[in-house]
Amino acid sequence: MAVRAQFRLIGAAAAGLAFAADQISKYWLIQVYDVGARQPIRLAPFLDVVLAWNRGVSYSLLSANGPLGRFGLLALAAAAMLALALWLWRTTDRLTAFALGLVMGGALGNALDRFNFGAVADFFYLHTTLPVGPLANYVFNVADCAIVAGVALLLYESLRPRPTAPAALETAATKSPRTSRTS
Repeated sequence: MAVRAQFRLIGAAAAGLAFAADQISKYWLIQVYDVGARQPIRLAPFLDVVLAWNRGVSYSLLSANGPLGRFGLLALAAAAMLALALWLWRTTDRLTAFALGLVMGGALGNALDRFNFGAVADFFYLHTTLPVGPLANYVFNVADCAIVAGVALLLYESLRPRPTAPAALETAATKSPRTSRTS
């Protein structure tokens, strides 16, 4: 199997796992556990489980209350998925493929919610009384965790040092007009 095909497979597997984890958790919390009737469920002094429907994107930005806005956000998600799929198709790095898969799987999970319900189901309510910025009150789901983890891995990947290929160094050295040898 070609190297790029292996990376595409890694990305597809990560996307599938992120999507499945998101959809299973949403199904269980909404349909089986009925979190809407039992909320809030306190897990820690700073973390509760609730049911919140987000009609927008992160922090409810670009809130779409009508069908036109909803389909606009779905179109935006489709365009982002296409760009990510092209990036995955061209990647030559295993970590990048895995990270892109996490982002794609999370985005697909949230897009399916938006398509089926008109909003994204969020459950984990991170809160504090301290003035710590946007995380003082933040509600998210498993898909959001996958997206954030994927983006964090992409940032890490962009900052890590790249190994230089020995063949490239050898070629550059033979083309150099001045080669010096030390004994």
